Amino acid sequence: MARPKSEDKYYALLAAAISVCAVLGIEAPTAKIARTAGVAEGTLFTYFKTKDELLNQLYLELKKEMGREMLADYPRTQSLRERMYFVWSKYIHWGALNPDKRKVMGQLSVSDRITAETRAAGMAIFSEVGVLMDECIKQSKLQNSCAFASAMMLAMAETTMDFIIREPAATEHYCHTGFEAFWRVLAID
Repeated sequence: MARPKSEDKYYALLAAAISVCAVLGIEAPTAKIARTAGVAEGTLFTYFKTKDELLNQLYLELKKEMGREMLADYPRTQSLRERMYFVWSKYIHWGALNPDKRKVMGQLSVSDRITAETRAAGMAIFSEVGVLMDECIKQSKLQNSCAFASAMMLAMAETTMDFIIREPAATEHYCHTGFEAFWRVLAID
């Protein structure tokens, strides 16, 4: 009879994958991930049949964490600007406080090892943010350019996080300034 899987080992493997992949990239050896988690490599494959399964689960867990952070206490009745700032601020703070997770998420987001199904599940977590972005785009001068506006937001957010990491004492200044720059790009009247 097989032993029941331990939730602690599952999360230790995910944490180890973040730590190792932040340094070595997502092509890091599974043996190194297992060793960092304090388990045998065979144990890793008890929890994840393949490395791709590990990476897809890691992607989803990071998306879930970001979603919980960004949407906790989401102010649904506030103005468009206030809701957008809320989401922006939560994302900026999550990224600045979790540089390894942010780095690994960036790698996973562009990897062809992440399946279409996993990407769709990750996007579903942020459906409310998608609705908010659509609402912003409809009112902006960037109409019909949702992908462009989203890419601009991500690039500006990444820059904002980088400056916060370099100068943590100015976190709120950079968060606010970055948002103001993004809001001006939207040019919402």
